[in-house]
This record gives sequence, structure tokens and C-alpha cells, in this order.
Amino acid sequence: MTPIDLGALAPSPPAPLVAERVSGLRRRIAAGGRDPATVRIVAVTKGFGLGAVDAALAAGLSDLGENRAEELLAKAGARPGAPGAGPVARWHYLGAIQRRRVPALAAVVGMWETVARLEEGVAIAAHAPGAAVLVQVDPVAAPGHNGCALEEAPALVDGLQALDLDVRGLMVLAPQGPADSVRHVMRAVAQAGSALGLDELSMGMTDDVDLAIAEGATIIRIGRGLFGERPPPSR
Repeated sequence: MTPIDLGALAPSPPAPLVAERVSGLRRRIAAGGRDPATVRIVAVTKGFGLGAVDAALAAGLSDLGENRAEELLAKAGARPGAPGAGPVARWHYLGAIQRRRVPALAAVVGMWETVARLEEGVAIAAHAPGAAVLVQVDPVAAPGHNGCALEEAPALVDGLQALDLDVRGLMVLAPQGPADSVRHVMRAVAQAGSALGLDELSMGMTDDVDLAIAEGATIIRIGRGLFGERPPPSR
């Protein structure tokens, strides 16, 4: 695994600005008829340095997300947290799961949001028994998107629960498109989660967060809406 130079990542906006944006998100949640306490904001710090981690924690967000294993490990290692040392991050893994990465990630990931195959669950259960997971679904079979078909989700949930994993809910990366199309996808996922008796729905990012709130999201994953445009990947 290639080490990450955290100092080479983009600087975060000032902490007060991030806190202001968090407050704005909570106002939007309330304006959408939801209790802000029921919608967890996951601060996606991808591409930004440790300042983004510190700013999110200072703004009261304990849930942080990364989709690159090496970046998550570097940030978690640099901010391990300890009693009396301030807020402790709960890391959400948002990338497609590579089984060879699971052993290193198992000690620091608090929620695996992207389980799409039973084999991934087997690897997680072996290294993090009882781990909290979400099943990622892809209702429209979008090219390049991770996730199982919606009709395959019940069997996958059953299989993961048989491994004694804590299956909390479903996750979806809604396709870009007209609001009605996005809403249709989110509503289908919400209905599937409800039918399965699952509590969590991770859906909604910066561009579609209001639709996600309206359709019952309990987790929203926000990067650009907190930290600004993500810098282009270094070559």
C-alpha cells in the first residue's frame, strides 16, 4: 500500500467556515421537516489534509468518511484519539472494498458503507467480528458504480447477518440526472430498507442532499459542501 503524504494534500477551509457550513446543513435538514439529530452528517475529507479532520471534529461532526484505504489509514493514524484528548473520529469506509485491504482497515473503520458481495463480508467478519456494515445497492446498474442489484439485497443482508455482522441499513450513490429520477431511485432504496427492517439509509451528497433528506436519509455524505471543490488528483 502506497503511503500517503498528508502534508501534500489540499488545505482545509478555516474551521469557522466549516462550522458555518455544518450549521447551514442542519438548518436545511430542519427546513426539510426532519429533526437534525436524526440525520448523521459524514464529513468526507478525501483529498484534504488533517486540517479538514480537525475542522470537522471542531464543528461537532464525529463521523468522517474516506474512500481510499491509504488515506483513511494515514489520517486515522495521525488522529487516533484518546480519552481526554478531544473528539474522536468514527471513520466510514466509502470505497469499493478490496479484501486485501480489509486487515489493515479493520482496526480503524467504524462503519463499512459499501459492502456489495458476500465475500467482502466474510473478510470483514474475519478481521472485525460484529462490525457495523451497510449494503451498497445500485438500482440502475450504473456503469462503474459499486453495489448489488436491489433485488439481490435481501439475500446479501441475510448472508451478512449469518456472519454475525451488524447490518445497519442500505447505502446508495444516486445517479446524476433530473430530480424526479434521483428521487425515484432514493425512494426505491428507502422502501427496500424499510421492507428489510433496517434503520439506516446512507444516501445524499452535496448536489442531491435536499432530495435525500426528503426521502428519509439517516446518513448524508458531504465533502464539497463542507470543504469546497476537491483538488484534482496528483499525477
